[in-house]
Amino acid sequence: MDYKDSSNVAQTEIDVLRNEPRLEDGRYLRLLADFDNYRRRVERERASAAQSGKRDLLLALLDLVDDFERAIQCINDEPSPIVEGVNSIYRKLRAVLDAEGVAPFNSVGEMFNPDIHEAVGSVSSAEYPPGVVPEEVRRGYRQGDNLLRPARVVVSRS
Repeated sequence: MDYKDSSNVAQTEIDVLRNEPRLEDGRYLRLLADFDNYRRRVERERASAAQSGKRDLLLALLDLVDDFERAIQCINDEPSPIVEGVNSIYRKLRAVLDAEGVAPFNSVGEMFNPDIHEAVGSVSSAEYPPGVVPEEVRRGYRQGDNLLRPARVVVSRS
């Protein structure tokens, strides 16, 4: 190998060594961005799983609210410790739902909306025009702006 060839090899090695930090910086920045994206995705998935679990629990609590409302309709108007206890438990349950932003919405007298209503029947009605909800079978609920549970309704027909 002559001097010119060894000079070219040495220059090539020098160029490779000079470029190596830039290549490593690029790899480092890509890995850093990949890790940041991974961290954000895991956080979104964790939040989504927590929200899904909360939704399931709230739906189960709404079934309890329905049961309490039916029980309250059936009990006598007489003041008794049992009636007072049932009413107290119902109020506490509603307070828990209120704290989570869960609120019922009114369907009776409203136009049927398949986005928030689930039709379970229809009835001829002189009082309501066709397509209006004259009866609510099961109350619907929202959590903030999101539908938590659609209302089961009867729809008037002509």
